Amino acid sequence: MRSPPLHARPRSLLFLGLSLLLATPALGQRGGMPPWGTGESRGEDLDVTYALFGPGSDVASWWGHAALGVEDERLRVARLYNYGNFSFDEQMLARYAMGRLEFWVADAPVQPYLRFYAREDRDVRVLHLDLQPGAREKMARHLAENVLPGKRDYLYDHYRDNCSTRLRDAVDVGLEGRLREHLSVPGRMTLREHTRRYTAVNPAMSLLLDLAMNDTIDQPITRWDEAFLPDELERALLEIEVTGADGAARPLVRDIDRVHQATSRAATPELPPNHVPWLLLIGLGTGALPLLAAWLWKRRGLGSARVLLGALTTLWGLVFGVIGTLLTVMWAVTDHTVVFANENLFQVNPVWLLLLWLGPSLMRGKNVRTPERLRRVGLVLGGLALLGVALKVLPAFDQNNWNILALVLPQILGYAAAWFQASELPQVAPSPATTT
Repeated sequence: MRSPPLHARPRSLLFLGLSLLLATPALGQRGGMPPWGTGESRGEDLDVTYALFGPGSDVASWWGHAALGVEDERLRVARLYNYGNFSFDEQMLARYAMGRLEFWVADAPVQPYLRFYAREDRDVRVLHLDLQPGAREKMARHLAENVLPGKRDYLYDHYRDNCSTRLRDAVDVGLEGRLREHLSVPGRMTLREHTRRYTAVNPAMSLLLDLAMNDTIDQPITRWDEAFLPDELERALLEIEVTGADGAARPLVRDIDRVHQATSRAATPELPPNHVPWLLLIGLGTGALPLLAAWLWKRRGLGSARVLLGALTTLWGLVFGVIGTLLTVMWAVTDHTVVFANENLFQVNPVWLLLLWLGPSLMRGKNVRTPERLRRVGLVLGGLALLGVALKVLPAFDQNNWNILALVLPQILGYAAAWFQASELPQVAPSPATTT
């Protein structure tokens, strides 16, 4: 699936880098241990914040981003801890494709980051956490130590270990397990449903991601798991209460700075859109095309209809064959567990590549065996597709792929029926041999 929630678009990295470079001297040497890491800071002087950056325009930023901030108001030192750093080089795409992309946490000046995301016209909110002084010290020290060599790197996982889950874990350190306890209840929806919410901005890309992922994102989750999304973590922080020095309960979030409100994009929908009716209509329409071509060939004897059926066969063999092969390869050789044993392989699989040979042969119309071979391939593809649906009565086959079935199953059955009709038609035979 999976597009990582990288913290910045490549075209804007130069702006961000220059801003950080110019701001760094005012904060001391970058990378040096801050006073809360060396024991100089007092808990009562620390302000710990959660900075939320709303979704952006490109795929990588649809999920939003977040960071944790620490400021020593007495010593006037502030840092923002960002777990969304990665190496943007020629090997990055290959590492991500294999599921082996390393991210790391780094500290940086606060204001340049806030200005950068405001410039991108993304929501920017800063939540001030009302922690006890001891909890502030503990959490700040945890963040400072995470930046050190040997601790800063982690293997990125979009759903299980990302820039938001790392913040969730850090806040839980400060709350001594209270956050995990609060979020150890059933989640509002599954990981797939959350994915559909955040990718609703682009239905085509949403469908591709839906196609690529297996049933591991359809299992029941807790709200702790839902905090892989910065917005969901913010929701939790706004809900939870802590005990003050006087023993009374009070909200964890003391105050919110609304730095910027996005104006160029709609808010993420609260519920995933239901695309099944539209996808079914598209599937039925595209599945009817090969049937129409086969009917015209059968009833009117049109050679152009045969060519059209062969062209459509070739096109769908290319599209479904390539996608099916990629899904198979990702299962076999990558570490992306969300693509393993994908039920969509019953519908979209490497068998479709056979049509790259049979489709052009049908267009030429000179091989009398081609329609029969197409009929056999249709039986295999149709049988696999229907088997994938029938197996859903078993608990192990619980993948929520109804979007894909609505779109693809009518097409598969339409092509299989069209090839069956073509196999019954008289073919253009080669010229008979001359006899003496």
